[in-house]
Amino acid sequence: MARGSEIVSLVSDRQDRDQFRRKNWIGTFEQYLDIVAENPLVTRTAYQRLYDMILSYGVDVEEKGREKHYRYRFFEDPDNAGRDAVFGLRKPLHNLVNALKSAAHEYGIEKRVLLLHGPVGSSKSTIVRLLKQGLQRYSTTDDGALYTLGWVDEENPEEVHWCPMNEEPLHLIPMRFRPDVEAQLNAGRGEDDFKVRIRGELDPFCRFMYHNRLKKYDGDWTRVVQDVRIKRLLLSEKDRIGIGTFQPKDEKNQDATELTGDIN
Repeated sequence: MARGSEIVSLVSDRQDRDQFRRKNWIGTFEQYLDIVAENPLVTRTAYQRLYDMILSYGVDVEEKGREKHYRYRFFEDPDNAGRDAVFGLRKPLHNLVNALKSAAHEYGIEKRVLLLHGPVGSSKSTIVRLLKQGLQRYSTTDDGALYTLGWVDEENPEEVHWCPMNEEPLHLIPMRFRPDVEAQLNAGRGEDDFKVRIRGELDPFCRFMYHNRLKKYDGDWTRVVQDVRIKRLLLSEKDRIGIGTFQPKDEKNQDATELTGDIN
């Protein structure tokens, strides 16, 4: 029988503390700007991340006559040995990925809510489960890294009030300065390279904190961002971080009005 010390040693030898440090990184706003300059992909939108995550598993293209059929390996659930693999839905899955692609390229569909509609047993829940699990895994990788911000407590500098909405740190940059900041961050990048685009505003909590600090420091923005901390964000359905779930009252009821409201 193994002794306690042997079991502890076993775990100690196999743990990866460097990986833990990367996943739990905390730094300053300036350090985050350095990360963005080196890897602008950390600023992707949710649709862009979702689309890139699916493609990262690979795509097989089969030509039959004049038609092309796409097989996305992600939906074969390779991470779980095919436990939740989806078969026989190549065209619907291709339509879904095309919708995500359109949203990723900001063709207008990104402003809509994407609903999966179909009869009972058509793998809707399985597809959503695959997407959620895939995003969680993707956020732990270097390719899928993303970050959020927090505010240093005024009385206790060791305490940080993290944004409840997991805000994008670049939203701290005032609107009038964003074109120049984008130009600097995108300098030297090719036409086909991903480029940083700063869109959107701070959420109510961060906006409240931002304006309070701006008043405190007499309008000195550089002093405000010194009170900001940035951390690596790991998506988690269980912890309700970046992924939310809605549980219907009746599992077999396909009425969507609980989500969308009454339609006149």
